[in-house]
Amino acid sequence: MSNTHKIFNDPVHGFIAIKHKIIFELIEHPYFQRLRRIKQLGLTEYVYPGALHTRFHHALGAMHLMQDAITVLREKNIEISDDEEKGVLIAILLHDIGHGPYSHTLEYSLLEKVHHEEISMVLMQQLNKEFGLQLSLAIEIFKDKYPKKFLHQLVSSQLDVDRMDYLTRDSFFTGVSEGVIGHDRIIKMMHVVNDELVIEAKGIYSVEKFLIARRLMYWQVYLHKTVLCVEQMMIRAIIRAKELIQQNYKLPATIDLLYFLERKISIHDFKTESEALQHFTKLDDIDIFSALKMWMYSDDIILSSLCKAIVDRRLFKIEIMDIAPTVEYINELRKKASIEYGIDIEDAKYLVFTESTGNHAYNPNAGRIGILQKNGQVDDIAKASDQLNIMVLSKPVVKYYVCYPKVINF
Repeated sequence: MSNTHKIFNDPVHGFIAIKHKIIFELIEHPYFQRLRRIKQLGLTEYVYPGALHTRFHHALGAMHLMQDAITVLREKNIEISDDEEKGVLIAILLHDIGHGPYSHTLEYSLLEKVHHEEISMVLMQQLNKEFGLQLSLAIEIFKDKYPKKFLHQLVSSQLDVDRMDYLTRDSFFTGVSEGVIGHDRIIKMMHVVNDELVIEAKGIYSVEKFLIARRLMYWQVYLHKTVLCVEQMMIRAIIRAKELIQQNYKLPATIDLLYFLERKISIHDFKTESEALQHFTKLDDIDIFSALKMWMYSDDIILSSLCKAIVDRRLFKIEIMDIAPTVEYINELRKKASIEYGIDIEDAKYLVFTESTGNHAYNPNAGRIGILQKNGQVDDIAKASDQLNIMVLSKPVVKYYVCYPKVINF
């Protein structure tokens, strides 16, 4: 059996066929296999026990939906060559290859403000060298440099196959039915007008459902208060460990994790030093959680307390607020934490912290969702919809929160 006939049995989409030899070879590559060891939803399993699916699952699912979209557009006489098909499939397959451990959770703490898409691009360029420049067109599409702009929109836009897969997949594995969308109908209604990806008017209700589902999934799953709390606890455990190690405090960890704990790594390092890339492409969730289990026994009370709380799921209390908490309130909590744990009040920031979070389901400033009317006119979903107040969905909702150990509760 040739590699072009390989299939994966996916619990969400069923059988996923691999149409091109290069696709299978990329899936087999260690860079991509690493995604098997990175959870799609990070620490969401602390709330939804079934949320154990990985970035590997999601990348294959998004590629499958891309194949469906290409088939639909070709049936509508939209010209997509075999090379373009291969390029856009590679682009969506590798769109998340730059994710670090626990996906978004440690994106800006383990590294120095490096976005996963920047690392994805570095890895795609490295793979392009290894595969004899066969990824060049995929990289152009990924960077939105290719003349046919609608191909990039399929990969990254407000109604791309990436979002369609992760909403469907995350809903399936968490059991949150509010996230179910009609991705098959949305894809069937896809068209291209003046190089813009649009949805035919009869698919507008599926788009409306998509936007509502996205808003509900954010507040019910992605930004669930308990998820926010445990994510921030892990972030602070990593930051504390980096601080201790950079002060010559010995902490056990894997070689790949130690590399990033011992030094500040920027995107420039990934582009210029092969060592940084080599260590990153071996780093996954296992490195982090094994470190947390070892750091539970650290002499540093702050680090050990954070790690014990995460491993044993003895999570901090979280208070959600509509306005930012006062400095006086935070200082009072930190004073109590410093007494309870016998630490300096300055160090209490690791145990008492405040952050904010927010989202909007539709961002009109990030490219529109175009609805193709029967007269050939393309309207923004905000104008075309008569069922939703898109302005409400477009308005960012921001919430503030404070986390602290339950033992210092008032």
